[in-house]
Amino acid sequence: MKFLYVAPRYHTNQMDIMKGLTQLGHEVRFISHYAAIIEDYSCVTPIVLGYSKLYKLIDFLYVKVIHRKDPTAIVFKIQHGFPPLGKLKKLICGFEPDLVILRERSVYSMAAYHVCRKKGYPCILYNQNPLWSEPAKTDLAHRLVDRMTPALRMTPVMGEKKPGMTVRENDYFVPFVVNPQRAPKERTYFADGRIHILCIGKYEIRKHHLELLRAAEKLRDKYEMHVTLVGEATNRFQKAYCEQVNAYVRERHMENLVTVKTNVAKRDMEKEYLAADLYVIPSTLEMASVSQLEAMSYSLPVICSDTNGTSCYVENGVTGYQFRDCDEADLSGKLDAMLSDRDRMLSMGAAGYRAVVEKYNFDKYFDTIMGMRERIVQERLR
Repeated sequence: MKFLYVAPRYHTNQMDIMKGLTQLGHEVRFISHYAAIIEDYSCVTPIVLGYSKLYKLIDFLYVKVIHRKDPTAIVFKIQHGFPPLGKLKKLICGFEPDLVILRERSVYSMAAYHVCRKKGYPCILYNQNPLWSEPAKTDLAHRLVDRMTPALRMTPVMGEKKPGMTVRENDYFVPFVVNPQRAPKERTYFADGRIHILCIGKYEIRKHHLELLRAAEKLRDKYEMHVTLVGEATNRFQKAYCEQVNAYVRERHMENLVTVKTNVAKRDMEKEYLAADLYVIPSTLEMASVSQLEAMSYSLPVICSDTNGTSCYVENGVTGYQFRDCDEADLSGKLDAMLSDRDRMLSMGAAGYRAVVEKYNFDKYFDTIMGMRERIVQERLR
């Protein structure tokens, strides 16, 4: 079969899906709006189609002129950027896909869906809005967006089953896919007698690297440990924040406690996971992160915030701990509880590995999207 993905970028959370599809003999085409600095094309090389000439001008004015001091302005293009429609149509129709996965309810996806709908190509919407959410809005604007995007939606974010929350009939929970990497018996822990803590995340304020360092600093006299921060620092905002992190390390004389790394290639990340004993993702406003699953695939226990969209992958007290979002004291407490019992850390790491094997494998992903495709065809939901 032929699978087509259209998304802002070829994200690392798609790699094991691409690998699974190609290993089964399927043909995959991935069209991206743009390319990031750190990407791995070992399975699929995306076609970076970009944006129309008109939108490039709009984006320049929005990012470089109107909002030049706003580090979040660069994400404006994800929702509002539009493609060179002729080239997009040629790529889609020339491929003749059996299934199309469109990322986000964006202008770009609407353009792709318009082409696919006219040709009768089955489409699924993929975004990271929670499965359990408030009832859908029914005003004119939302109804129009719904009509211009696929009827069936999949998300890797479960959300909370609390009063007032519902699951729409056409929504499916499809977790991230991560292949098992190292079982507990296939790796070592606590090299040089220390507990090695790993944190991966772009150098952005919301990733809370400094909160993690302050929590570790409180415990530095209680435990033998080392913290490694790995993240992207490519634009001026990220580089400036990374320098803040380095300055904090120097000012607090934490050079022997903390290592700060930037722009580590995907192919080199295995060494970081294998050198670690614990994975911590302290960020806030995290819609959905795949890194905790990657850590679990290397048999590491995990600490993450309770508002992380994919915190449901971390079973509290079993595969790791969840701390209250933006609560530095609670983060420090959870870190203390984890570091105090190395046997429990090993047990949690093993439980995380089993969860990856049993719950977050490619077969479950593939079976679900095939079931969704069958429903689209039978019910004519194109």
